[in-house]
Amino acid sequence: MAEKFAESANNVIVEEASKGLNPAMIVLLVVVSFLLLFFVGNYALYLYAQRTIPPKKKKPVSKKKLKREKLKQGVSAPGE
Repeated sequence: MAEKFAESANNVIVEEASKGLNPAMIVLLVVVSFLLLFFVGNYALYLYAQRTIPPKKKKPVSKKKLKREKLKQGVSAPGE
């Protein structure tokens, strides 16, 4: 009986605790942190641009387009 236990003791698998972080986990953390930094930086730049850059000026409407719009609305254009 003691011999059976002695033989089975040699077959025991010893699991060692992993030392450090898994390399795949490190790569994943680096990629996620860069993406997060990218999106936060873009949002900060967007907010800064909204405050500092004046709004775009609209192009003036041409007289030809003004006439066309008035005709569509049923108002006769002046001078016709």
